[in-house]
Amino acid sequence: MSQPSPSPSPTLMKAIRKTTAAEGFDYVEVEKPTPGPKEVLIKVTLASVCGTDFHITNWDAWSANRIVPPLVYGHEFCGVIESVGEKVHGLKPGDYVSAEMHLPCGHCLQCQQGHKHICENVKIFGIDLPGCFAEYIKIPAKQVVKLPASIKPEYGALLDSLGNSVHAVSKGNVSGKTVHVVGCGPLGLFAIVLAKAMGALKVYASDISPFRLGLAEKAGADAVFAVDKVRASDEIKALTGGPGVDVVLEMSGSPAAINDALQGLKLGGTAVLMGIPKGTVELDLSRDVIFKEARIIGVNGREIFQTWLLMLDLMAAGKLDLDFIITHELPLSEFGQAMDLIRQGVSGKILLKP
Repeated sequence: MSQPSPSPSPTLMKAIRKTTAAEGFDYVEVEKPTPGPKEVLIKVTLASVCGTDFHITNWDAWSANRIVPPLVYGHEFCGVIESVGEKVHGLKPGDYVSAEMHLPCGHCLQCQQGHKHICENVKIFGIDLPGCFAEYIKIPAKQVVKLPASIKPEYGALLDSLGNSVHAVSKGNVSGKTVHVVGCGPLGLFAIVLAKAMGALKVYASDISPFRLGLAEKAGADAVFAVDKVRASDEIKALTGGPGVDVVLEMSGSPAAINDALQGLKLGGTAVLMGIPKGTVELDLSRDVIFKEARIIGVNGREIFQTWLLMLDLMAAGKLDLDFIITHELPLSEFGQAMDLIRQGVSGKILLKP
């Protein structure tokens, strides 16, 4: 792993970069970006590590088919605008901001119908375009979201990831309902907090990791199930007196967990699927979907910008206590330690400070 010089040039910045098509990463000096007429340059205050960044570092099959090195990666952050392009309006140096990191084309059928979050030609900063694991990031002004000062940077860096869960939970219409959150990674943990904030009667959570189940309890889950020891569907049916839960929020992507969660869903219930399986998933559609008349909803990313507005409203209302999920804050230079913590399964969200 290469190391930056101690006194970088003003035209250079430190960054985490995937330099070659292989496992690993480099902590290097790269050119500091210059914003174009409709872009802003943001000095990154804090960035947050996502599971996608772990996949890119490990260079799995998905990364090999998607990532084109060299690439500065990372896509969750908050910061302060340093400079703006000549055609930028409504934003100025000093503004505290985050950004929607999915860049829609604006021209495809989905974009024209107002579904920019599922744009057919979407580009993602930190995956297809330079990301935020750096001292600065350049981004189109139209992607920028101004943040109120009441949102501390530790939360501001989580909003991209949190927005995924806001989208999923809002699709479940959880108010007044019983909910099963499947998988207690960051998205699942966020979903527990959000389901409670949006009025769920009871929220149950399942995972195989004792560490994650401990975080689920801190998030406010009414009961947690270690699915290497018990069947979550059996426990849920016992707790609900037989019918099962009204809503499943599937955040794990595990085929076995998906099947069991559907068995614990009541007749006429709703399953929101956000976890991404590695391959195909075999289901008993007759038993668990058709005869149940279950409603299955796939969820991808965040609605642009409806999800952001809802998320900021929840923040402003003081509904979201997320301190429990932030388990580590490291300097950007210790990115390798962040990867080790994720590999060991002993972290919630990890923040990086450039």
